[in-house]
Amino acid sequence: MLKHDSPRTARAGTKLVLLSAGCIVAIALGASAHAQDSAVPAEPQAQAADGEIVVTGFRSSLASALDAKRKDIRITDGISAEDIGKFPAQNITEAIQRIAGVQMSNINGRGSTISIRGLGAQYARTTINGQTFASADFKDGFRYDIIQTDLASAIQVVKSPTADMDTGGLSGTVNIDTVKPLAYKGPRFIVGVKGYNSDYRGKEWTPKVSGAYIDSFAGGTLGVMANVSYQKLKDRGDYVFIKNWYNAGVIDPEVRVPGNLRYRRIDRDTEQLMASGAIQWKPSDNFEALLQGEYSRDHTRYTTRQFVFGRWASSAVKVNGKANGIANNITISNFNVDNNTQPELRNLKTQAYTGTINWQPGDSWKVHAVAHYTKGNAALYEWASIDEVKFAQGGTLDISNPQNIKWTTQSLTDGSVWNNANRTWFAFVDGATHIQTAKDKAAQVDVTKELGWNGIQSVVVGAKYHHESFSTRAFRHDRDGDVSDPAKFPEFNFIPDLGTTGQLVSNFLDGAMSIPHSFLSTNAAEWQRVLASKGITVPDVPDWPSTYRVDRYVPSVYAMANVDTNVGGMALRGNLGVRYEHTHQNVTASLTDGTGSEAALLGLQHIVQDYGNVLPSASFALDLTPKLVARFAAAKVLVRPLLNSQTQMADTISTGVSQQKRPFTSVSAGESRLKPLTANQLDLSLEFYHGRGNSVSIAGFYKAVKNGTFTQFYCPSSYNGVALNGVVTDCQSADLKSDYSFSRVLNDNRTIHIKGVEFAASENFDAILPVKGFGATGNITLVDTNASALGTGFNLRDLSKFTANITPYWENEMFSVRFSVNHRSSYKQDAASSFFVNGGETHVVRARTQMDLALGFTPNQWLGFTGGVINLNNTHEDAYQTTADTFQMASRTGRTFYLSATAKF
Repeated sequence: MLKHDSPRTARAGTKLVLLSAGCIVAIALGASAHAQDSAVPAEPQAQAADGEIVVTGFRSSLASALDAKRKDIRITDGISAEDIGKFPAQNITEAIQRIAGVQMSNINGRGSTISIRGLGAQYARTTINGQTFASADFKDGFRYDIIQTDLASAIQVVKSPTADMDTGGLSGTVNIDTVKPLAYKGPRFIVGVKGYNSDYRGKEWTPKVSGAYIDSFAGGTLGVMANVSYQKLKDRGDYVFIKNWYNAGVIDPEVRVPGNLRYRRIDRDTEQLMASGAIQWKPSDNFEALLQGEYSRDHTRYTTRQFVFGRWASSAVKVNGKANGIANNITISNFNVDNNTQPELRNLKTQAYTGTINWQPGDSWKVHAVAHYTKGNAALYEWASIDEVKFAQGGTLDISNPQNIKWTTQSLTDGSVWNNANRTWFAFVDGATHIQTAKDKAAQVDVTKELGWNGIQSVVVGAKYHHESFSTRAFRHDRDGDVSDPAKFPEFNFIPDLGTTGQLVSNFLDGAMSIPHSFLSTNAAEWQRVLASKGITVPDVPDWPSTYRVDRYVPSVYAMANVDTNVGGMALRGNLGVRYEHTHQNVTASLTDGTGSEAALLGLQHIVQDYGNVLPSASFALDLTPKLVARFAAAKVLVRPLLNSQTQMADTISTGVSQQKRPFTSVSAGESRLKPLTANQLDLSLEFYHGRGNSVSIAGFYKAVKNGTFTQFYCPSSYNGVALNGVVTDCQSADLKSDYSFSRVLNDNRTIHIKGVEFAASENFDAILPVKGFGATGNITLVDTNASALGTGFNLRDLSKFTANITPYWENEMFSVRFSVNHRSSYKQDAASSFFVNGGETHVVRARTQMDLALGFTPNQWLGFTGGVINLNNTHEDAYQTTADTFQMASRTGRTFYLSATAKF
């Protein structure tokens, strides 16, 4: 756990660590006892039409994944199609969270991004069939919640790369394999229906339907596959948080003081369409052609309703209590309140097409060629209606107990407060439009020569060229009102009355905390209807500073030697290789005379970089005994500068008015000249396999990282002749008449060390229990690092030092039960990964444990029914700032229930 966790949190974390370790040890002990019985345990099975025994069920999926892991020379983990299809999962993210070292992160309670070995989602690379799958909203990281589980036949997490793999994954590469028609031996038609119910969104059921067709023709030489699925989802997240703080010395000489309080409710409505298809032709054993395509469309509407209490003036605050450097009880005599409703549309689309040829022109030669194209499009629209009034009665905020903050103020459901006389500011429309595109075009060919010479089985030489591009066009549409100039803003006189048009939000935060749980929200749709009826339009105006394009042209060559020999009577398999990549990067940024929608375009700036990297790799697996495998892997990995929602390529200077109603200047340095991150990494593992689907393994890993990037917030002593106070998080002019913010993204040339250990076990208990069908699988990952504090150097934001998963199960030929416990320790975030972070402050998401339950009923080989609960224990994500006693955020997202039926024929 982090050193700032409270004793109570630390004790809970210690108990969980011990419990998780005990469960894994119990599985391992069961494995040890079972290993003494050489017979392969009985598993659920069905009789095939030709008399062949076909093993089915969840246990079979575990066995398939372990077979693939054992045969691989790399450090890998994975899951199979049976596993994905039957585990409680709305999407790929929630399906793969049981893989050793993999954890998911939630958005509104829905699994969206993953972390590998505790590292943040930005450090994991994702591929489909070994090739890039473009992220539609590339600034948000790869979002797994746009991928439905029907797409995949298997998922593999590669933690030690080989020379023929694309670069980009510091923590690992997640490869999603889709179905290859000629390898499929199941029924030709599969149809399914599914229903989801979010109990926090009014218990409304949403549907999913899917269908797949797989068949072969021409004597089994031609295979086709088509899969389509459509679903709707609804969920909701409630958040109460403090975003701004006054530094010690501004209000109180000893403590930091909360600067505001916010309510935020997000309702999300999603409509997804996913399709995949393949044509496979194999006219002979020495030739195969495969064409695969994937398409994903995600249309989501967010409706965010927000109450912003403050930022209150420092002169209005009285400190009633303080502890641990924080004012934990304050009274505010009066403050302004923003009532903000912001609808947002996110239309995402990704498509990928891959053509592959495998050809053996002779007994000892193999040719592998790939052509690939992928494109992601994101159209993001947001518009907000904001009404601001003065709360003259003020309020009292008590955060002395972070588990139960107390907030008392005047009525939040009294519409009469929202009148022209009390109004201080308003915005009929405030928002942005972002049109984003990510593309990758690639061609690859490699040739393998079988040698069988002195332990060298074969050599591989290959080359790949790909061109990746990222572009964003940004616009603003703002019409901010000024109550002192009604002639300029006539809509001031016909703003809809909140008392009659306001929308009531109730049961906020599910009744948690001692706060008002109902409030009236502005009706954005009604406001904009009125605006249109009066002939007032708010056009999109180019936001040139946020508009840019990044092109990367990457030719690469590689060579590998595959080893298969014996050392001291033990089989040694391995791969030794080297890859060279040259990167030519061209950034096109906008030169402006300011920032935002008021900045004029002066021209375009092209910043060109060229760099080359030699990337060696080695992976070896040594069979110490028929059941015991030792692995060693070493590699140098490369991660090019990452793009996120905070990325700005050009230097920008913006001016405006701060929340304290003072002139505000923000200065931000561009990121177009950042160097790529590199890391030297080592992996060691020891794996014990006994019986089909049973194993115990331990793995250690080490990474030495250089050139990681970090955002530095700073406050100089002066700017443009104005003396400043030098306080980073509250930078002001020395005369306190204006506010400033300065930031820049830098490379950290120090070496950051990451080290960790993984422990995993999978075991069925048929040999030690009188009732057959019980088993369990689980894993633990511990990570440590010497990374700097946020804002002082490269920091591994979103790093959880401890993650664990335990999944006990029982199944027979007809019934199955699975229960999963996933734990992730606390982790830090910055402004690039969380809205709730302000500037350079430290935002720590508390440790979280989620439990899922799945039930299955399979009356025969053609029908299957499943049901379950995601987030059974109704856990939620909370956060603190810097120290565990400093409340920053509490959230509620609720449980999700599902029912499904599948027919195969």
